[in-house]
Amino acid sequence: MDNRNEAREFLMSRRAKLAPEEAGLPVSGPRRVSGLRRSEVALLADVSVEYYAKIERGHLAGVSDVVLESVARALRLDDAEREHLFDLARAANGAAEPVRKRKPKTWTPRRSLIRALEVIGPGPAFVRNGRMDVLATNALGRAFYDEVFDGPGQGNLARFCFLDERARRFYPDWEAAADVTVAILRTEAGRDPRDKQLHDLIGELSTCSDAFRTRWGAHDVRRHGSGTKGFHHHEVGDLVLTYEGMELTAEPGLSLLIYTAEPGSPSQERLDLLASWAASGRSEDVGPEIGTEPRAGAAPGIGTAENPPEPRRDPAQPSTTNTIPEED
Repeated sequence: MDNRNEAREFLMSRRAKLAPEEAGLPVSGPRRVSGLRRSEVALLADVSVEYYAKIERGHLAGVSDVVLESVARALRLDDAEREHLFDLARAANGAAEPVRKRKPKTWTPRRSLIRALEVIGPGPAFVRNGRMDVLATNALGRAFYDEVFDGPGQGNLARFCFLDERARRFYPDWEAAADVTVAILRTEAGRDPRDKQLHDLIGELSTCSDAFRTRWGAHDVRRHGSGTKGFHHHEVGDLVLTYEGMELTAEPGLSLLIYTAEPGSPSQERLDLLASWAASGRSEDVGPEIGTEPRAGAAPGIGTAENPPEPRRDPAQPSTTNTIPEED
């Protein structure tokens, strides 16, 4: 990712989205630009027009945190957007050595993490990285996301969303789900601009999906911490679930997400039905076999020769894990 170009387009897109009235500025006469003018952002940030113009051209190297904070306030950036701006500045200052280097190059979930997933019985639970690769799940999570593994998704939620037509059924509000998916990837691209696998994924989706390409150009970013989502699972129907996302302290860059339903609700009854379906073993063979190699140009594959697959688990056992190569 071209950091300077990314910073330029991000700042321009945020300026274009902010109306003068929202920024508390008077409006008089016709305006040739949507949103704020550069001079107005400079005024609000208390910097010279020339200096702000330099910043907006993507020259973030050497810009102080104080100035960045002023620009963030002037543009009314939310927490995710502010963090993204600071990530871009760190990259511009040469501080973009990936924080999440892992040796060896493959990531295998610890047994304690697998056990933690296994005890989360009432709801789907899974671990993912910033590229939206699903790395490990409990049994209910595997059944919940069976179509993500069985098809073009290849275990990646972004690829599933944009390359698998079934996603439009799985996400009743597909437009909102697509917006969130791209915003998460855009956030990750700012956080780790040297992630080659992320670049490859973005290139693939941009080539194959007009919907992705349009959203990618919007430069929206997002934190994905908690909320409520609607789903339609092909086995049990409509579900309304709340989710909580937690960063794994011992695994920087990975998140644990847990979905739950309101106790006694129709969604909880349908989750219970899905759990029975998973326990029956009918979702056991969904998705790529553990130990297969990634297809060319795609997201990471499942397993490596250095980390051979564990023996097939009994269907009654609730854990499903994937071994994903982690490249810097």
